[in-house]
Amino acid sequence: MRCRAIVGGDDLVDAISAASILAKTVRDAALHDLHQAYPQYGFDQHKGYPTAMHLERLQQHGVSPVHRRSY
Repeated sequence: MRCRAIVGGDDLVDAISAASILAKTVRDAALHDLHQAYPQYGFDQHKGYPTAMHLERLQQHGVSPVHRRSY
């Protein structure tokens, strides 16, 4: 299938913008659920990004079963 990268696609293509919004909404909902299961990690605040708080919580509590261990 042919494809092309569109730099700034969120601003240029409605379908890309909509997909981005849907992906963020789904991610936020999943992280809300993870926060309910593992409140000590603060998933509701850092949204899974390696913020200083997230890294501190990992130091305090270790990795949870939902943390990615490799890429």
